[in-house]
Amino acid sequence: MKRNFLFLFLFIIDVSAFCQFTISGKVKDTKGKPVAGASVSLKNSYDGATADSTGAFHFKTSEKGEQLIEVTNIGYNSFEQKIILDKNIIIDAVLKEQLNELKAVTITAGSFSAGDKTRGAVLSSLDVATTAGSNADITAALKTLPGAQQVGEQEGLFVRGGAGYEAKQYIDGTLVNNPYYASVPDISSRGRFSPFLFKGTVFSTGGYSALYGQALSSVVLLESIDLPEKSEIDATISPLIVGVGTQQLAKDKKSSWGINYSYTNVGLYFDAVKQTPDYFKVPQFHNADANFRIKTKSGGMIKYYTTFGYSNLGLRRQDVDSLNLNDAFGVKNINWYNNLSWREYLSNGWKMNLGASYSTNNDNVFQQVQNLKNQPEQFSDSTFWMLFKNLSLINRQDLSQVKAVFEKKLGGISALRFGGEYWYAYNKQPFNQVNLDTVFTFKDNLTSLFAESDIYLTNELAAKVGVRFEHSSVINKSDIAPRISLAYKTGKDAQVSIAYGIFYQKPENAQLYYTTNLGFTKATHYIINYQKMTKDRIFRIETYYKQYADLIKTVPVNYFYSTYNNSGTGYARGFELFWRDKKSIKDFDYWISYSYLNTKRNYLNYTTQLMPNFAATHTASIVAKRFFTKIKSGFNVTYSYATGRPYYNFMLDSTNKYYLGDQGKTKSYNSLNFSAEYVPSIGKKNAKTFVVLFASVSNVLGYNSVYGYNYSYSGLYKQEINPPAKRFYFIGCFLSWGVDRTQDAINNNL
Repeated sequence: MKRNFLFLFLFIIDVSAFCQFTISGKVKDTKGKPVAGASVSLKNSYDGATADSTGAFHFKTSEKGEQLIEVTNIGYNSFEQKIILDKNIIIDAVLKEQLNELKAVTITAGSFSAGDKTRGAVLSSLDVATTAGSNADITAALKTLPGAQQVGEQEGLFVRGGAGYEAKQYIDGTLVNNPYYASVPDISSRGRFSPFLFKGTVFSTGGYSALYGQALSSVVLLESIDLPEKSEIDATISPLIVGVGTQQLAKDKKSSWGINYSYTNVGLYFDAVKQTPDYFKVPQFHNADANFRIKTKSGGMIKYYTTFGYSNLGLRRQDVDSLNLNDAFGVKNINWYNNLSWREYLSNGWKMNLGASYSTNNDNVFQQVQNLKNQPEQFSDSTFWMLFKNLSLINRQDLSQVKAVFEKKLGGISALRFGGEYWYAYNKQPFNQVNLDTVFTFKDNLTSLFAESDIYLTNELAAKVGVRFEHSSVINKSDIAPRISLAYKTGKDAQVSIAYGIFYQKPENAQLYYTTNLGFTKATHYIINYQKMTKDRIFRIETYYKQYADLIKTVPVNYFYSTYNNSGTGYARGFELFWRDKKSIKDFDYWISYSYLNTKRNYLNYTTQLMPNFAATHTASIVAKRFFTKIKSGFNVTYSYATGRPYYNFMLDSTNKYYLGDQGKTKSYNSLNFSAEYVPSIGKKNAKTFVVLFASVSNVLGYNSVYGYNYSYSGLYKQEINPPAKRFYFIGCFLSWGVDRTQDAINNNL
C-alpha cells in the first residue's frame, strides 16, 4: 500500500512538471536599451521574474489558457499583453518612459528662467540685490546676462538689436505700463520694483510665449511671492534712503498682509559727491506699497498689490547752442499701480489664472532756456529754433487690463492653455510751446485671444505651439502671431532647443499723437540654443536671427512738424555664451556672459540701414561672489565691457530731407563694480534682530564713459553724453525682526 501511494505521488509530481510552461524574453525601452530590474509577472498570480542587467528574464508557470502578462518598472508606463498558455512563450516587452516634470526636457530657447531652483535658477532675488553695480535694480542685474546691452543714458532693456521700448515687463501676467521712474534726458532711470517682491523671474530674450504680446524683442516676466514664511518687520537706514515695512502672516498661515514706505533724498549725497548737472531741485522720492494674499481652500491664491510713488527733481546743463546759456529741465511724477490676481485649481485637471491691473502715470515736465543768472532768456525771430526749447507738458498715461488664462492637463505633463485679455489705454498730453497750446489725446481698446499647448512626446522631446490674435482700435489693425518651440534632450542634463515666432507691437504714443494712420511693427525670431545644466553649473550657447519689418519712419514736413509711416526695416543676428559655476570653488559663485551682435535698421530719421546708436558689437560681463563665514562677510565684483557704439547727427537739407551730417563711434565701455555685505548676527543664538550692513561702489576705477553726443542746431558743435558722476556710492543698514535671513548669506544667496 505504501509503495502504491509513493508511486502515485511521484506520478503527480512528474505530470505537474510536464504541464509547466516557460515564459522568457527581454525588456527594453523605446530606444532599444535594456531595462534592468523590470518586474515581469502573470497578473493575479504569484508566477514571475525580474529582468537582469541585459533586460532578459524567464520563469515557469503551471497556469494555462488565456492569461495577462504584466511588465512594470519605476519611471515607466506598465506593459500588458494577453497570451495563450499552451506552449512556451517568448515575449519582447517595450516600456515607454513615464513623463516626469523633473526629468522632462524644458524649452530654453530665448529664455532665462530665474527663481525656480528645480529648473536651474539663473538669478534669484538675492542674486539681483548682490550683483555688484545693480544696487538692487532688476534691469541693472539683467544687463549682466547675454543679449542685453550696456546703455546708460536711457532707461529700459535693450535686447538683441531692439530699442528699450521693445522690451516689456509683466507682473503676475499683466503688463506694467511704467516700470521705471520718470525719464530724465541723458540719464538712465532705475526700475520701480524691489526684487524681493518676486519669487520668480523669466528674462526672455526672444521667442517668448503666446500668452504675452506687444513686445518686439523681449519680455521680463515677474511672479510675485505668495505667503511669507513668518511675520516680520523690516527697516532700511542709509544717507540716501530710509524705509520701514511689515509683513504679517495669519496664525492659520492662510493669509497675510503687508505695508511699506520709503523716502529718498539725495541732497546730502550730492553735497559729498559732486554731479555734472546743476540740480536746482534735489531729487526726492516717496514710495508706499501695500499687499494682501489669501490662500483658497483648493490651494489657489488671491493676491493684491498696490504701490504709489511721487518724485520731483530739476537740473540744469549748458546749452549745446550757446556757452552763455543753460537748459533747465524739471519733472514731477505721480505714479499709482495696482495688480490683482487669482490662481485657482479646478476639477478634472483644470487650472484658472485671472488677472486685473490699473495704473496711472502723470509727468509734469517743463524745459526752459536760461541765462547764466538762471533767468528765462528771450529770443528774436532770427533764432526762432531756440523758441522751441521752451516748453511745458503734462503727460498722462492710464492703462486698465483684465486677463483670463485657463489650463487643462492633457495626460502626463502635457497641457493646453487658452484665454484672452483686454487693455484700455487713455493717453493725454497738454502741450504748450511758444504760445502754441495743443492737447494731444487718444484712447485704445486692445483685445487679444491666445492659445498654447505644451506637448511632451517623451521626456527627451517636447514642443510648445501657440498662436496669438490682437486688434487695436486706435490704429484699427489686427494681427495673428504664430509661435513654436521644440526641445530635445541630447544627454544627461543637456538639451537642444529651437524657437520661431512672429511678434507685433503698436507704434509709440509720441507717434500716435500725430497720426493713427499706422500699422503694427513686426519682428520675426529664429533661435537655436544648446544648454547643459546641473544643480551648480550652467553652460549655454545660443544663436539667433531677427528680421524687422514695418518699423516707424519719420517723414519731415518742415522743421517743426513730421509725420510717420511703416516703411522701416532692419535685422539683428548674433550668438551668445553664458557660463555659471557655483561648484568648483567652495563658497564661490561666478558667471561669465558674452554677446556678439550684428544689427542694422532703417527707421525714424535714419537715411539708410545703419547700426542703431544703442547697439554694441561685443558685450561681456564677469560677475563673482564670495562669502567668508568666519568673518561673516561677503564680497561681490562685476566687470562689464562693451565695444564702442555708433553715433549720428541727422540734419535737414533745404528740401526737408534728412542727410547724415556726422557719424562715428564712441570709445569702449568699461565698468568695474564692487559691493560687500556684513552680517553680524550670524551665529548668535536666540537673536531677535537680524542685521545686514551693505556697501557698494559703481565704476570703482572712475572710467569716463561716453554714451554718445548731443549736437548744436548748426551741427558744428557736439557735447559728450556722460554719466552725472564717475562713481556711485551706497552704504546702508537693513534690519529685520521676525525672520532670520542671515542663512541666505551663508549659502551665498544673499
